[in-house]
Amino acid sequence: MRTEYDFSKLKGHKNPYAQRLKKQVTIRLGKDIIEYFKSMGQEMDVPYQKLINLYLRDCAQSHRKLHWS
Repeated sequence: MRTEYDFSKLKGHKNPYAQRLKKQVTIRLGKDIIEYFKSMGQEMDVPYQKLINLYLRDCAQSHRKLHWS
């Protein structure tokens, strides 16, 4: 194995499976919700869209129901 590699000629490739895994949608969220996830994302060094996706995935997988008071 080489001790050093030349990555300067390497071209980036998009994930060919990304379109199968995620679908782009338009959704309207309150400014306070966006700010909440943005601040949490900055604290955790994670993009806020990913945090929203993870939260919604957790809700879907655990079949969480909404309880309105």
